[in-house]
Amino acid sequence: MTGNRASLHTLGCRLNQAETAILGEGLRQKGFQLVEFGQPTDLLILNTCSVTEDAERTSRYLIRKTLKHSPHAFVAVTGCYAQTGVEGLKHHAGIDLIVGNQFKLDLPTYLPPAQELKKRSSPEVQHTRTISREDFDLPHLAEPDSTRALLKIQDGCSAMCSFCIIPFARGHERSRKFDDALREAQSLVARGYREIVLTGVNLGQYLHNGRDFCALLRQLDQMTDLARIRISSIEPTTVSAELLELLAGSAKLCPYLHVPLQSGDDQVFLAMNRRHTVKAYVALIEQALAKIPNLGLGTDLMVGFPGETETAFRNTLAVATDLPFSYLHVFPYSPRPGTAAMRMRPTVPPTTVKKRTNLLHNLGHAKRLAFHNKQIGITVSALFEARTQDGYRFGTTPNFTRVVVSTSDELQNQIKPITITAATERWALGQIVPNQSMKTSLALL
Repeated sequence: MTGNRASLHTLGCRLNQAETAILGEGLRQKGFQLVEFGQPTDLLILNTCSVTEDAERTSRYLIRKTLKHSPHAFVAVTGCYAQTGVEGLKHHAGIDLIVGNQFKLDLPTYLPPAQELKKRSSPEVQHTRTISREDFDLPHLAEPDSTRALLKIQDGCSAMCSFCIIPFARGHERSRKFDDALREAQSLVARGYREIVLTGVNLGQYLHNGRDFCALLRQLDQMTDLARIRISSIEPTTVSAELLELLAGSAKLCPYLHVPLQSGDDQVFLAMNRRHTVKAYVALIEQALAKIPNLGLGTDLMVGFPGETETAFRNTLAVATDLPFSYLHVFPYSPRPGTAAMRMRPTVPPTTVKKRTNLLHNLGHAKRLAFHNKQIGITVSALFEARTQDGYRFGTTPNFTRVVVSTSDELQNQIKPITITAATERWALGQIVPNQSMKTSLALL
C-alpha cells in the first residue's frame, strides 16, 4: 500500500463537480496521487448530494463499496448530505471525517499527512449550521478532468422553494469575487480549455460589487482563445431580456438554456413557493426561442408533489408537450426533512408517481429525437471529447446536441465543423466537413 492514493467521487449537480475538481487540486498539492474511483485507494473523498433520498442512499452504498476493496481507506464525506445529515453520518460505520459545506473547499487541510492516514473509531467533524453570507474566492484553481471546464461563480439560494433542502445545505446566496472568477477563467483558457461552463446554485443571481451576471458574461466574451461559454441551469425569474440579447448576439455564448419548470400547474407552483406563473414561464421561453435561432432548451420536471391532482399533472404534461424542449430531467418528489413541503398533504401514491414519471420520460425521449431530427442537414461546430468507442468520436454542439462521427483522427479538445446526417434519440450522427476554411469554421462556433 502506497499510502498516498486518493480517489474522489461526486454525486449531484455540476456545482458539486466543479468543487470536486478544486478538492482534487488541493490533494495534489498535499502529495496525493489521484486514482480513478473504484480502484484501490488509501483515501476516499465523497462529495455528496441531499436533494433526494436516493442520493443519500447512494452515498452510503458507495462508502460500503469502497471499503470492500480498500478496507483501510480513510473516508472523508463532504457536500450537502454532510451538511444536512451530519447526525446520521456520525454513526455510519467506516466514515473518518465529515466536513460540512462551510468548510468543504478546505477539506484537504483537515487531513493528516498521507503516511499517517488511519481509520478512526469515530469521525472527526468539521461542521456548522451557519454558512457564511460573504462573497468568496477559491483556495485552488481546479484542473478539470473533462473537455468542458466547470467554473464555479455562485453558491447558495434564498428562494426557499417549499420542496428544496438547498438553502439549508448551502446557505443564502453569495457570489464569487469578480476578479477571482476571471482569474480562473484566464487560467483555464491558458491551459487549453475551449469551453467554460458557468456553475452555481442560483446562477442568475450572481452579483459582486455591483457587477452582475451579464457583466461577467461580457468580460468572459472578450477573452481571446476562449471559444465557448455555456450557462448551466438557471432560474426563469433570473433570465432577463439583457441576458437573452447577449445570447442572441454573442458568437461565444452557447445557444442553450436549462430553465427549471418543475410543474405546469399554477396551484402546484403556489404550493411550491415558486416565484412565477406558468403563463410567465411560457412567455419567457417563447421570447427566448424568437431571439435565439436553433436554441437548445432543457428543463426539470418534478412528479408527485403533495397535492398534485390528475388535472395538475395533465397541465404539466400539456406545457411540456407544447414547448419545444430538447431535454427533460424528470424526477419524483422526494420529501426532505426541514422543508415546508414535508408537512403538506395529500401525498401522491407511489404507483401514481411512477405512472406519471414514465409518461414524462417517454415524452422526453420523443422530444429529444424530434430535436435531433430537426437538425439533419445542418452544419455546425462540435467540440470533441476524449471518449472513443468502436471507431466513433463524441462531441457536443453549441446547443448541447450530443454528436458522434466515424473517424480514426485524434479530435480531443478540437472544434470541428460537422454536418448532421442522421439522428437517434440519444445521439445525432455527423460527418466532418473536409477542407473547411478557418473563417467559416470560426463562424460556426
